[in-house]
Amino acid sequence: MPVTVITDPGDERLGDYRALTDVELRTRWEPPHGLFIAEGELVLRRALRAGYRPRSFLVDEKRVDQLGDLADIAPVYAGGQPVLEQVTGFHVHRGVLASFHRRPLPHLDAILAGARRLAVLEDINNHTNVGAIFRGAAALGVDAVLLSPTCADPLYRRSVRVSMGEVFAVPYATLAPWPEALTRLKDAGFTVIAMTPGVDTVPLQRLTESQRAKAALLLGAEGPGITPGAIRASDVRVAIPMRRGVDSLNVAAAAAVAFWELGRDD
Repeated sequence: MPVTVITDPGDERLGDYRALTDVELRTRWEPPHGLFIAEGELVLRRALRAGYRPRSFLVDEKRVDQLGDLADIAPVYAGGQPVLEQVTGFHVHRGVLASFHRRPLPHLDAILAGARRLAVLEDINNHTNVGAIFRGAAALGVDAVLLSPTCADPLYRRSVRVSMGEVFAVPYATLAPWPEALTRLKDAGFTVIAMTPGVDTVPLQRLTESQRAKAALLLGAEGPGITPGAIRASDVRVAIPMRRGVDSLNVAAAAAVAFWELGRDD
């Protein structure tokens, strides 16, 4: 299939890429239509290696020769930066975008059966934080990520980009109803470990061997933290010891510290 040069920003074939900076529009449109957008060559090639099926590619016309092999698997549309910017709403400085088909999420039972360490995210609706947590999970030995129903979409473009495509490497699923479904983790033998700067916490490094054996690390949103209902459903509350009066870290930074601590004896 040849590369198709686009000169009209209103070309209907570019509908998947329109108004990418409108977060509300994209989050309402992408999941129901079964697609997501990957930005940058490294990320899109990781999506391909992970088995995601491309719908189309949109590239800067100066990069056509660099990415010519993509024309064998899905339509490739090329245009100048002014065209790409009018379509997407931003300067596509990486020069490459791709639209992919989503895949069905794995069943929770399948995730629990094969995991030793889980990250459980409650109400984390910042796409940058979600992407960073997935990158840390992939790097530091977390087997899967479970999301409360109100979490941000891991396959939103910013999440995918910040994760450097590692959202494709870590299985994830939605955990509902929330927080009642946390009992399913306990029934599967996991210790639900709530990270909170509140009172009655145990220093992270003092978790017992049995608590670490099958750990489900519960992380809350910036500001409000973990909700009272989820705190009550946890087995133990932990904190990272702080200095100089700092009360907490960004949730993605805290997650990385905890992931490393839980896996340091591997």
